[in-house]
Amino acid sequence: MPATHNVTQLLALWAKGDAGALRDLTPIVYKELRLIAASYLRKERRGHTLQPTALVNEAYLRLVDQKSPNWRDRAHFFGVAARLMRQILVDHARCRWAAKRAALTVPLNEAISFQRQRGPDLLALDLGLSALEKFDARKCKAVELRYFAGLSIDEIGEALDISTVTVRRDLRMAEAWLHKEMQNE
Repeated sequence: MPATHNVTQLLALWAKGDAGALRDLTPIVYKELRLIAASYLRKERRGHTLQPTALVNEAYLRLVDQKSPNWRDRAHFFGVAARLMRQILVDHARCRWAAKRAALTVPLNEAISFQRQRGPDLLALDLGLSALEKFDARKCKAVELRYFAGLSIDEIGEALDISTVTVRRDLRMAEAWLHKEMQNE
């Protein structure tokens, strides 16, 4: 049986309250979650304090802690996991950025002339994705599934119930929109 179908079946059993399904699911999805986390962190600055294992563990705890999970399939599960990882990284960046700002002591006359400081690129990306989600939720979901969950064009089409041509078009449009949005930040 292909791993995709096995994951989908185990997710369905877990959603029905089968603790054994969660136990069987964990080693299967953990490897893939770790690959997603490593991919995220490769895009981060050098010396990032979060490691892939810590990011996976935090995301996994949030996934497992859900009271009544309603996973449609493998793609849905990994899409949610990718979004959680993004949120964890953004929260981490915000905390780090806030700590840096708090550590700054600036004379009043310099503070008055300060322009808004920019946060790390991850914060700009998160703001861009949040704006894209309000503008077009499907395009935002396609970006998350492609670049954060690492799903193929076919898998995204299946998860969003759209054709692969539409997935490609959505991704091109979303990338252009995000590029423009992030330049305006």
